[in-house]
Amino acid sequence: MPIFDLWYFVFLSPAFVLMMWAQWRIKSAYAHGMEVPTSITGAQAARQILDDAGLDYVEIEQVPGQLSDHYDPQQKVLRLSPDVYGQRTAAAVGIAAHEAGHALQDAQNYGPLVIRNLAVPAAQFGPMWFMAFLFLGMLVPAFSMELAKSGFTQLFFWVAIGGFAAAALFQIVNLPVEFDASNRAKRLLYDMGIVDAYGGQAVAGVLNAAAWTYVAATLQSVLVVLYWIIKLGLLSGNRDNR
Repeated sequence: MPIFDLWYFVFLSPAFVLMMWAQWRIKSAYAHGMEVPTSITGAQAARQILDDAGLDYVEIEQVPGQLSDHYDPQQKVLRLSPDVYGQRTAAAVGIAAHEAGHALQDAQNYGPLVIRNLAVPAAQFGPMWFMAFLFLGMLVPAFSMELAKSGFTQLFFWVAIGGFAAAALFQIVNLPVEFDASNRAKRLLYDMGIVDAYGGQAVAGVLNAAAWTYVAATLQSVLVVLYWIIKLGLLSGNRDNR
């Protein structure tokens, strides 16, 4: 049984197409947002949002890379890429405010964020778990046909699917976390006077485009799980018909 086949790519093609479209959209929105000026930098906007919420203990650091921005809930640090950290643009303050939104979620014990943080190991190890047990399931017939006939192959396959299902669950839980952080950012930037109506539109363009990448990643994870459930079902059917 090949691990990947043509039908795998056909089955996942909606997610691939959506991801390519989302990547194109975010590049376009980001380029436009970098041309819309603001009075302060991304780092200054994040600092203002954090201080206003009483989170003066959350540090802001510059890290290398492009769109490498993230909030570290363990270290209580907001890490911003050079363009976001130092630029006075709508894209910079929008992304910085989004990450600051995660810090606000963390301080308020926002439910979906708590669940997402607990699910991080599933996202990290789920795919490796999947490949390990899938490989074991494929090896069982080579070592013992009796074990294969008794259902050990199917058991390993189902455990493998469980690994990818855990990773898919992380992606599903991640959606409300990211959407909420973006909504906070758009609202706070406008309410605090950091952006005007035109700048707010540019911010919304960047953050809404980014949201589609999360949707695409979630769709891909769910489709992978469905693909292997269907494939396992077909294999079971073929075996039963022999």
